[in-house]
Amino acid sequence: MLLPLAGLFVALRTLRRWLYRSGLLPVVDLPVPVVVIGNITVGGVGKTPLVIFLAQRLASMGWRPGIVSRGYGASGGVVREVETSDDPQQVGDEPLLLRNRCVCPVVVGADRVAAAQHLLAAHPETQVILSDDGLQHYRLSRRVEIAVISAESEMNGWPLPAGPMREPRARLNEVDAIVSSSSGFRSAAPPAPTFSVPHFIMKPRFGDLYLLADPARKVTATNLAGLRLHAVAGIGNPQRFFHQLDVLGLIAETHPFPDHHAYLAAELAFAGDAILTTEKDAVKLARLSVALPVWVLPMDVSVEPDLALTVVEKLNGRSPA
Repeated sequence: MLLPLAGLFVALRTLRRWLYRSGLLPVVDLPVPVVVIGNITVGGVGKTPLVIFLAQRLASMGWRPGIVSRGYGASGGVVREVETSDDPQQVGDEPLLLRNRCVCPVVVGADRVAAAQHLLAAHPETQVILSDDGLQHYRLSRRVEIAVISAESEMNGWPLPAGPMREPRARLNEVDAIVSSSSGFRSAAPPAPTFSVPHFIMKPRFGDLYLLADPARKVTATNLAGLRLHAVAGIGNPQRFFHQLDVLGLIAETHPFPDHHAYLAAELAFAGDAILTTEKDAVKLARLSVALPVWVLPMDVSVEPDLALTVVEKLNGRSPA
């Protein structure tokens, strides 16, 4: 029943992109290069962890990155810099997580061009801008495009709203790199896509759980085994988080919530010993009064081969070796 609307979506999408490519709609160039990390589907595929990885790696290589994000779930969509003390309902949960994890400025705004210009005005030392999502935000010129994919994200393969596809799979032939996130956080990586674009594998790495009320206090999964646990996740794919808890040997009652969910304390009034959650959810739960202790499972990612080296080659105007 939604296929006619999907056809209209494809027509409008194609027209919009043609207008930008033909120059009838302006594309804004910035004085520093832009790296866009996005995807061609709706839903979570691991873009934010990849942005964190690239920001940290580029900083370690001597670059001074800045990050712009739409700030999904933020109020008003106004352009503003994110501070660690901000309310996630004002700036968005993912931008606040980015600010907490990355030693670089983060600016949110529905207009990514305005967000990037604001960032450069406030932090002129910035040498490269990472755009968290925005593959379809064609008004912002970019030096590097990175598409993140996962085996489960395409579902029926139909365009919005009949399916999850923002753009057709052929769009992946035009990006500079494809990053496959390990399906369901399993150790086995998905097969390489059949494209001529350089392909990378992103795998999660989980650390010890830390107490939300006292991050310096850490435990291993073994310390929580046998307790009455509740697992809470409001991310793009909550089953990924629940699966990882299974891998760690933690048996918990699962509570999936919509992505970017604004939690209420009453929703977390569980009978048990502890709550387990993700870092993205933790930035929202930190502002609630919850009876049970909340343990957070931190996650980093590794990317093989090293995506940062390829990005730097592109930023320096050279073809990757």
